[in-house]
Amino acid sequence: MLLTRASEYALLSLDAIRKSDKPVGAEQLAMELNIPKSFLAKILQSLAKANILDSRRGAAGGFILSRDISEISVNSIIYAAEGKSPAVFNCFEHADTCPNGAVGTCIISPFLANFQKKIDNFLDGLMLSDIF
Repeated sequence: MLLTRASEYALLSLDAIRKSDKPVGAEQLAMELNIPKSFLAKILQSLAKANILDSRRGAAGGFILSRDISEISVNSIIYAAEGKSPAVFNCFEHADTCPNGAVGTCIISPFLANFQKKIDNFLDGLMLSDIF
């Protein structure tokens, strides 16, 4: 699956954070977006670790964007939220996920790899500013 709830919540959170003129806390975001706080906190920390968000401590702390939305690719957001690159098909890369055990000899494997490459390139070029 290309996008899970983690990616969806990451994008929704980034939209709320970008609209705020001050740091936004995980608890506030969780209430505002109706997302479980513990799950959202993990996503926000992953986004901070990926340098998409900056985390501020203290009473007026929370999360802010680390840079302009025109500089943040959707692919980097998905990777941070999911912990892996977004894949439509992964059967051509791993023998254990190939439904017919034909890794390396599958006739559609080149098509799937090319299709995945096009999606990766698209998501690399799609910036947060293109969405919001």
